[in-house]
Amino acid sequence: MVASSPLPASLASFEWTGSGGVPLAASAAGPLGASTEVLFAHGFGQTRQAWTRSMLALGQAGIASAAYDLRGHGQSGRNAADERYGVEQFIDDALAVRSTLAQPPVLVGASMGGLVGLAAQSRGAGFAGLVLVDVTPKWEIAGMQRILAFMGAHPDGFDDHEHAASEIAAYLPHRRERKSSADLAHLLVRGDDGRLRWHWDPRLLQDLADSAKHQDELAEAARGIDVPVLLVSGGRSDLVSKETVAHFLDLVPHAQHVHLPEATHMVAGDDNDAFTRAVIEFLSPRPHAGSFQTLRGA
Repeated sequence: MVASSPLPASLASFEWTGSGGVPLAASAAGPLGASTEVLFAHGFGQTRQAWTRSMLALGQAGIASAAYDLRGHGQSGRNAADERYGVEQFIDDALAVRSTLAQPPVLVGASMGGLVGLAAQSRGAGFAGLVLVDVTPKWEIAGMQRILAFMGAHPDGFDDHEHAASEIAAYLPHRRERKSSADLAHLLVRGDDGRLRWHWDPRLLQDLADSAKHQDELAEAARGIDVPVLLVSGGRSDLVSKETVAHFLDLVPHAQHVHLPEATHMVAGDDNDAFTRAVIEFLSPRPHAGSFQTLRGA
């Protein structure tokens, strides 16, 4: 389909209801319902704001999209104090969100969000396609450990936004621009003690620490994918490697692969323009799509 007129250049906030009634904070570029073509799911420790630039760019191309904060993240609800977090809850949330949309969207998921989308698809979500952003069913354990170490490094929080920005800069030294207070507003919350802490529930680190045990079932889920798939990987990622990409392409031989050489695991944040172009090209009608229908209606 040729892009329609640009959508309004702003995001509207609303709320979905996840599994067990957990509220899921969400944003949309364009109207929900039959016109929503792309559903964004962020990675562990991120929020839906990670997709804002891409959503606005898609909107200017006439592509309606929506994104939500995973449970325990951002403005979405958290589990009760006596309820552990489990992978199944995130999958059920994705299925609940999908059920509200009139037409099958393409799921664009980064890291944990991509794996949740992959698992949900294997359970009948009926996504029109999948875009996996620097994640594969098998991943480099050392890279995952580095991510988790950073996320758990400041249990007592930060003195101020500048303190948090300094730690992020040290973790992502390739980034030329430091995070500003405005950039960090959605990532940090101020506690009763006046300290700033990450927006996500700290119990997530402990409850989901054994996620590697799901690699075999994720690989089996990938093997059964029968919709168009795009893998976007970062050349400087320490989570996805040539080996894990090759393993994924063996599982899903019809998948497309876009390699962004200067991006780390934080693909959309490192090279958003190239990432968004790859998504838009993937959504465009392709005359040589084999047995697959084009992702967007003619």
